[in-house]
Amino acid sequence: MSEKKYSEMAEHELRTEIANLKEKARKAEQLGIVNEYAVYERKATMAQAFLTDPASIKPGEMYRISSDPGMFFQVEYLKGRFAWGYRLGGAKYEEALPISLLQPLKEGK
Repeated sequence: MSEKKYSEMAEHELRTEIANLKEKARKAEQLGIVNEYAVYERKATMAQAFLTDPASIKPGEMYRISSDPGMFFQVEYLKGRFAWGYRLGGAKYEEALPISLLQPLKEGK
């Protein structure tokens, strides 16, 4: 059986995949396998990006980075499920973040 790409999965398949990845990450963390934990967390973040509507991310706007509290990201443009732009306050180099990591400034803390 070949693995389906996240882009080919239905919403319920993505949610199941994310739950499975989070569980594997939790187990790896409990066992102290840091690199395996990081891989499962990244995969879950990417799967989550396919549940995030790219139209909800607006170029030119500022967002919070959910995985990096207190850090803000200025979106320049979108390409696929990634937002390209710059973190505020650091060295200004362009990077891409999965859109699932971006949270609007208006909601939450």
